[in-house]
Amino acid sequence: MIKNNNFDFLRFLFAIFVVISHAYPLSGGHESSQWIYQVTNGQIVLARLGLDGFFIISGFFIFQSLQRSKGLLDYFKKRFLRLFPALFIVLLITILLAQFVYEGVIPFYKNKEVYTYFPNNLSLYNFQAVIKGIFDNNPYHSINRSLWTIRYEFSLYVALSLLYFFRNNKKVIRILLLICLMTLIIIYNFFLSRFAGSSIFGMIGYEILDLGTFFVCGSLLAAFNFEKVKNKWVLLTVVLILMASIYFNFYNNTKHIILPIFILLIGFTPLTFFSTFGKIGDLSYGIYIYSFPIQQTLIYYYKLNVYQLMFWSLIISIAFGYFSWHLIEKKALRYKKTSIFKKDKFNKIVEN
Repeated sequence: MIKNNNFDFLRFLFAIFVVISHAYPLSGGHESSQWIYQVTNGQIVLARLGLDGFFIISGFFIFQSLQRSKGLLDYFKKRFLRLFPALFIVLLITILLAQFVYEGVIPFYKNKEVYTYFPNNLSLYNFQAVIKGIFDNNPYHSINRSLWTIRYEFSLYVALSLLYFFRNNKKVIRILLLICLMTLIIIYNFFLSRFAGSSIFGMIGYEILDLGTFFVCGSLLAAFNFEKVKNKWVLLTVVLILMASIYFNFYNNTKHIILPIFILLIGFTPLTFFSTFGKIGDLSYGIYIYSFPIQQTLIYYYKLNVYQLMFWSLIISIAFGYFSWHLIEKKALRYKKTSIFKKDKFNKIVEN
C-alpha cells in the first residue's frame, strides 16, 4: 500500500463532517441550516458528503486488500478485526452507561430492549437504534444512529469478496466491476423510484444504490491502478466539472463518477502535514461510532445549542477516537497476520 498520501486526514475530515452535520438535528434544528446545503441549493449536506467519502475510500482500499489477501479467510479476518472489536466496545460502554440517563417507566434491568440492544447491533442486520426510556425527550430519539451504515459496509465487503475467484484475471475483474457500476448508475438515475423504498436484510434500496455505487466506483478505480494518475490537469478538469454540476444542479446525476475521482486524486496528491497526519493514528472510525451517543448525552444534560454542541462534541469525540484507535483498533489489527488455522488449511481449500 502507498503510505505517502492524504487518506488518513481525509477519513478524519469526513468523520468531522458527520459530527458537525449531526449537531443540527440532535440540537433540534435541521440539516438544511448548514451553509453547504444552502450554497449547493440543497444538493449536499456534510454528513452525506462524509459518508460518500468513506465508502469511496473504502471501496478503493478494500479492493486492494482483497488482492493482497492469501485467501478469503484472510480477507474476512482483516475486515472483522477492523470493524467488530471497536464496535463491541462502544456497544458495551453504551449499555453500561445507559442506566445513568434512563428515564423509563419500568426498571432498567427489566426492560427487554436493554438486553437486545447489544446483540442486535453487534449482528449488524438487526439494527436497534433506541431503548425506550433513553433520550426519549431529546429532540432526536436515538442512542447511536450512526451505526446504521456498518451493515452496508460489511455487505459490500461480502459482495466484493466474490471477485477473489477471478483474482488472477485483471481483465475479467475490471469488466465485472464496470458492468456493476454502470448497472447501479442506470438504476439510480432512471429507475430509483422503483427500488428506493425496497429493503433486503433491513437495508434500504436507496442506500444500497447510493452508497454501493460509490464503493463500486472506488473499487473499479483501484482495479485500474488509479493511484498512478498524477496529472494535475486531470484534477483541475474534475474540479471544474464538479463545480459546474453543483452550479447547474445536476450534481446528483454525476456524483457517483466525479466525486470518487476527485476524492482519490486529492488523496493521492501528497501535501505537507496532511500526508503525515496518520502518525497520530486513524481516528475516523472511533470518532464516527462514539460521536452520536456523546452528542445525545451532551444534549440530555446541558441542552446545548447547535454551535455549542458542535464544539464540545468534536473535542470529546476526537479524544474518544484517539483512545479507540490506540487502545482497541490498533491492537486488534496486530492479529491480521496471525493464522486462525494451522498452515492456512481453509485458504488452500478455497484455492483448490
